[in-house]
Amino acid sequence: MSAASWSIPAIPRAVPPARGGPTGEAFLVAARPGRCRAAPRRLRLGRGAGGVVVARAGAAEVPVADSGEAAVVFSEKFPLRRCQTVEGKAWVRVDAEPDGDGKCKVVIGCDLEGKWVLHWGVSYDGETGREWDQPPAEIRPPGSVPIKDSAIETPLEISHSSEGRVLHEVEIKFDKDTSIAVINFVLKEEGTGAWFQHKGGDFRIPLSGSLKDKDSSGAKQGICVYPGDKLEGSNSQPKETVPEDKGPNRKCISQFYGEYPILKSEYVENSVSVTVTENSKTDKNRVEFDTDITGDVIIHWGVCKGNTMTWEIPPEPHPPKTKIFRQKALQTLLEQKTDGSGNAISFLLNADYSGLVFVLKLNEDTWLRNLENNFDFYIPLTRVDQIGSTQEPRKADEHKLDDKSSQTDGLISDIRNLMVGLSSRRGQRTKNKVLQEDILQEIERLAAEAYSIFRSPTIEIAEDSVYIDDPESVKPACSGTGSGFEILCQGFNWESHKSGKWYVELGTKAKELASLGFTIVWSPPPTDSVSPEGYMPRDLYNLNCRYGTMEELKQLVNIFHQNGVKVLGDAVLNHRCAQFQNQNGVWNIFGGRINWDDRAVVADDPHFQGRGNKSSGDNFHAAPNIDHSQDFVRNDLKEWLCWMRKEVGYDGWRIDFVRGFWGGYVKDYMEASEPYFAVGEYWDSLSYTYGEMDYNQDAHRQRIVDWINATNGTAGAFDVTTKGILHMALERSEYWRLSDEKGKPPGVLGWWPSRAVTFIENHDTGSTQGHWRFPYGMEMQGYAYILTHPGTPAVFYDHIFSHLQQDIARLISVRHRLKIHCRSKIKILKAEQNLYAAEIDETVTMKIGSGHFEPSGPINWTVAVEGHDYKIWEASS
Repeated sequence: MSAASWSIPAIPRAVPPARGGPTGEAFLVAARPGRCRAAPRRLRLGRGAGGVVVARAGAAEVPVADSGEAAVVFSEKFPLRRCQTVEGKAWVRVDAEPDGDGKCKVVIGCDLEGKWVLHWGVSYDGETGREWDQPPAEIRPPGSVPIKDSAIETPLEISHSSEGRVLHEVEIKFDKDTSIAVINFVLKEEGTGAWFQHKGGDFRIPLSGSLKDKDSSGAKQGICVYPGDKLEGSNSQPKETVPEDKGPNRKCISQFYGEYPILKSEYVENSVSVTVTENSKTDKNRVEFDTDITGDVIIHWGVCKGNTMTWEIPPEPHPPKTKIFRQKALQTLLEQKTDGSGNAISFLLNADYSGLVFVLKLNEDTWLRNLENNFDFYIPLTRVDQIGSTQEPRKADEHKLDDKSSQTDGLISDIRNLMVGLSSRRGQRTKNKVLQEDILQEIERLAAEAYSIFRSPTIEIAEDSVYIDDPESVKPACSGTGSGFEILCQGFNWESHKSGKWYVELGTKAKELASLGFTIVWSPPPTDSVSPEGYMPRDLYNLNCRYGTMEELKQLVNIFHQNGVKVLGDAVLNHRCAQFQNQNGVWNIFGGRINWDDRAVVADDPHFQGRGNKSSGDNFHAAPNIDHSQDFVRNDLKEWLCWMRKEVGYDGWRIDFVRGFWGGYVKDYMEASEPYFAVGEYWDSLSYTYGEMDYNQDAHRQRIVDWINATNGTAGAFDVTTKGILHMALERSEYWRLSDEKGKPPGVLGWWPSRAVTFIENHDTGSTQGHWRFPYGMEMQGYAYILTHPGTPAVFYDHIFSHLQQDIARLISVRHRLKIHCRSKIKILKAEQNLYAAEIDETVTMKIGSGHFEPSGPINWTVAVEGHDYKIWEASS
């Protein structure tokens, strides 16, 4: 049959592969642990008894008849990560009879693995609605931590059942005559950040008294469950009693036990090994797949020739249990291993193909790709020296570009064909909801495929070189990025609000900060706020807050402008505290000039009964999360930002908790307010395996880069990846972490330096909060790194006004004098156990760590700055 070619593997719902057929051939695996990133290993297989070639895969030996000299062309073990759903149960038990200390008890637990936390609060007798209060200190279990002023988080303790199963439980003890009416809670799994609710709302455990939003008689004795509030579950077993004088709509119980199913999505680590052996006599290549995934596993694959990765279907015969998918690819069902440990297959291919491309399919919704670049697996079928890639790296690069071009052409064709089909049906009204959803999913799939080409870590973002002799004449490179020579100072810490006159105090330091070389200062949140720190905003147009008055803020901005320093406002756009309750007693009605109702609140916020659309990001549970998909919300926020730019004089923004809403909305806000500089706080956990930080943090920085890309580059982001890697590198003397697999910086500054705002500490990580404090005594190594590297460095207020000031000032002076900017070119010279060294723009060389290093080469280097375990050299003329 003729080969059918295409440009990129489709990942739609496919026809299920055929079952049955003859058993596959015996397979040969010559795999090695880990992943090979150098040239593929070539080895000869030894001969066993009887002249058969034998390779060991685990403990088993699988012979293949010898028909010639076999040499391994390629052998690699690829890691896989897939999401699977695990079912478990949560339970609630109420022990109403007092124990020896006169206390009743509520026990809450679950049986799924994880780091479980109870996020809970209480409601008291006579209260309306379902707002939470913090429980009194005497009933809080050990380890409880207050969250703002409305909730408590308590870790569940690990115990074991009689069958040896791991359980997670927490006990809450209270007096029988407590005034607490209800315990409200949701469960949180800290490892994944997932929240578990009861039918989309809070779990509610009524204890005593009455709630005004219920039809009750007001009796206050016993443990009571209100109609409609009873925790429902297939195994709920209330034991009823009939106390005296109870209302007609309440039943009192002495004991209660209920179980509730919990579905948890978790990542499972697997692997697939691929080995290619060539046979000089048969002119065939044998390809072997081996994976530890059990159940049905399909390889969705094709072959390619020459220097392109255009998929082709090889001519028949095909491996057993193979079907052709849309004349574009093959789908082959792997054979289950006899020991049940996974699946494998082996088949022959003609030697005239240069490569095999594949993805794994587990079901209609689960496709596994290469974790390294989130793209297809590419397996070379010829030796490296045969295609010349080691001798001709430029051709290899051109190969990649050709590949991307062919993929793009295929996607464009798919999209155009889809649009032609849609246009031909423009006059028809689709009433079938399932069909509508299928069409939308196909459109989203094509868009995601197109986006994945350009967001792949294998594609380097082009950063034009900037060579400017006079920084004063620099105009903004583009919206939100400043001149490229900015140095940012965070102008407050977590305690700054306590004086009530922070704007005045900070203004007295403006001249000093300017003389130190700072070009931008980040000021605290300016609005009226429920929390004194400003991160729970309420009336957005009321700029009288705990830091000072609106007039003092305007004076502060003016003082910095007089000293040549620009000012960022801290804009909290993700959430907003309401000023009024709705008819159900829920705080979701807003006041002031922006008087939204509950349509401005996302529908999936578990606490605030929003009538908007679902959130486009992660929920912040302490306040109503704003629905930015609403036109009236975006218009009001754009007007507010423009008003602050004009009225206060802000030059740009630091945007809080941008994980909570889509970056495309930020693009809208930035284009409307036209900031000189803007940076978002995208903070989530780095990648760890068994408690150890992974060397490769590409997935983490990819999420930050994806957010920046969604803003169309109108805002940068704090380089949380770099901070985390610096922590581990310095704390454990593992400086090799500071170079990624391609010899570049491992954070966002290694991929998109002009949008990376590097830092080592801020008001959350340090100050009195100390959520993620930089290793003590190593701060200057951190600043020696970020102040000599590309990106926009940010210095924390507590550090600049401390014993570190003069050392930091010397580093800032070097950066200004040698014109290091956000796009400076970096060449990593050393990344070893106790030493990191790099050259920047051929004008600066630096090193951190205890290891010895001195720059060499044709450039004459002189020491500019040095301190404990860091040293900076500059090129002398």
